[in-house]
Amino acid sequence: MKSKFIDCCGLSCPEPVIQARKAMQESGIGEVKVRVDSSAARDNVSRSARALGWQVQINTENDRYLVTLTRS
Repeated sequence: MKSKFIDCCGLSCPEPVIQARKAMQESGIGEVKVRVDSSAARDNVSRSARALGWQVQINTENDRYLVTLTRS
């Protein structure tokens, strides 16, 4: 199972969601880690991943969030 990291800090929605969904659709990817710097991006990436059946874990790092998406 491959893992992918995406840094979406500084990007406004819907760009973090688009990048996360693109990574989740890549062949062989079982985990996607997305770093965002707004609660709106955190919530939108999480909601999108759950809608696709992925598990979501969120960790706060200073003023940023690391959203870890794992294929169910």
